[in-house]
Amino acid sequence: MDFTLTTQIKATAKQIYKSWLSTQRHTKMIGSPSFVSDKVGEAFTAGEGYITGSNIELEPYNRIVQSWRTNDFEENEADSQIEIVLSENDKKTTLTLKHTNVPESGEQYKKGWEEHYFEPMQNYFEVLNKE
Repeated sequence: MDFTLTTQIKATAKQIYKSWLSTQRHTKMIGSPSFVSDKVGEAFTAGEGYITGSNIELEPYNRIVQSWRTNDFEENEADSQIEIVLSENDKKTTLTLKHTNVPESGEQYKKGWEEHYFEPMQNYFEVLNKE
């Protein structure tokens, strides 16, 4: 199963990119302990270890490609993949998330992205950019 989600965030593409790949900022951005890296090939965890994966491709301020799986994946299921594309326009950034190779049982991940990433990110950057 594959799906694509899009959201708009009041932040620059650079702010979103750097926050996604910073342990401290990613943790604050989603409100849940995370460990991430800004280097290709390095592993990450998010959501208190519920999500694991590694960085496949990184194009600063434009694109992030990561392998991705949760504790709900069966052992024999391959990692899924996320591709995040950032398109900035007038201090707002459109974030397009393409999630591929999701197990057929993974319909809940669409709602999970909205509730655990997009909504907290919108709030995080709104507060951050008021300061």
